[in-house]
Amino acid sequence: MMTKVRITLSGEDPKALESVIGQVRELSTALQMKFHGPVRMPVRRLNIACRRTPCGDGSDTYEIWEKRVSKRLVDIEGDEKYIKQILRIKVPTNVFVKISIS
Repeated sequence: MMTKVRITLSGEDPKALESVIGQVRELSTALQMKFHGPVRMPVRRLNIACRRTPCGDGSDTYEIWEKRVSKRLVDIEGDEKYIKQILRIKVPTNVFVKISIS
């Protein structure tokens, strides 16, 4: 029975995302499953501007902090027993994985 799985990877380090995708690609090609992707989604930039002086005295100087979140999508088609093997891949702590099965 063929099952479709969409894996969404997100994290701050794009190299870590690409390494996880490489592991998934190697395993899926070894198990002769259909692999589509990775689809690179736009980078989400989260900006925070805050005052440097906590009391409010002095000139208005601000520090601007930025956090960039990268996101990738991968689609896989194959048997359920092979997909369970793919779901056992070790993922770094800074990569977040969301799996939807259809």
